Amino acid sequence: MTAPAQTRTTEARPTAPESRRRSPELPSPRGDLSRAVITALRDGTPVPESRDARHADAYGDDLQLALYILYELHYQGFAGVADDREWDPGLLSLRHVLERRFLDALHADVPAGDDAEAALSELLVEPVGHDEASVSHHLQRNGETWQLREYAALRSLYHLKEADPHAWVIPRLHGRAKAAMVAIEYDEFGAGRAEDIHARLFAGLMADLGLDTSYGHYVDAAPAEVLATVNLMSLFGLHRAHRGALVGHFAWVEVTSSPGSRRLSAALRRTGAGPAAQRFYDEHVEADAVHEQVVRRDVVGGLLAAEPGLEADVAFGVRATGFLEDRLGARLLRAWRGGRSALLVPLPDGPRAMTG
Repeated sequence: MTAPAQTRTTEARPTAPESRRRSPELPSPRGDLSRAVITALRDGTPVPESRDARHADAYGDDLQLALYILYELHYQGFAGVADDREWDPGLLSLRHVLERRFLDALHADVPAGDDAEAALSELLVEPVGHDEASVSHHLQRNGETWQLREYAALRSLYHLKEADPHAWVIPRLHGRAKAAMVAIEYDEFGAGRAEDIHARLFAGLMADLGLDTSYGHYVDAAPAEVLATVNLMSLFGLHRAHRGALVGHFAWVEVTSSPGSRRLSAALRRTGAGPAAQRFYDEHVEADAVHEQVVRRDVVGGLLAAEPGLEADVAFGVRATGFLEDRLGARLLRAWRGGRSALLVPLPDGPRAMTG
């Protein structure tokens, strides 16, 4: 998030690359489910019914990639795929089955609780000293340039469309919650300036790190743990029934953003990254400390004042986000501490991929 428009400077800045001029190519399949979806989209044919979908690994590469592809039809689409496949009944039916499998697993694995404030308060406690389980702590203290480049490549699946998934909730809110949500999203989308759109700033970060800034370029390199974090916000965003969970997800992002961004900014400075790379996280440090208060008081508070029955959904959104982020962090740290790439397809100048 960026500082409110009235507090930001208006001096000219270099224009960040535009990552979304064209739709990405379809990714490579990782199993029968994703292969069926890719084939149907590539060939313009109906997707066959799959009896295996209900029993697929909810957190596995095949299901998560299939879901990611189906969700991307609502964002940027894919090269050579007709836009009207977004609402193809067969694809939507399969997506429903995959979503149900994913959600059932999350409800089984995420600690239960209906106190949204308690779920958020847990995030406000910063560890004393170095946190061995934290990716941002690792990158600040020990991270190498190749690890920062991998982190940026993986996070690009979200950050090159930053704030888009959360915007789905706007027409489902009203009153205080809606006004606060729109105010924060306005900053996310550059406060009226295209060059300050956060997705654009992240493209600048990637360019400074020598990465390809094309939208969706690193999908084939992203393990299921990354895809799951991106899929979760799309799942919540595309269903009105999950508006409370999406607000919980948004709150998790805002509450944890400022301290994590401070550490990542320090890591980029320590490793000599360029000014555009540093700017992305610098922009998030101060402003997100303010946004965190607005989210808790007005977005979450406003929603629950209007619809108190959604409190358990908000708490679930907070904790499900943390659960998936912890899974991703564990994978990254396991690979990096072993001197291996965390990417399925390593960067050309990086170490080999982790196996097993």
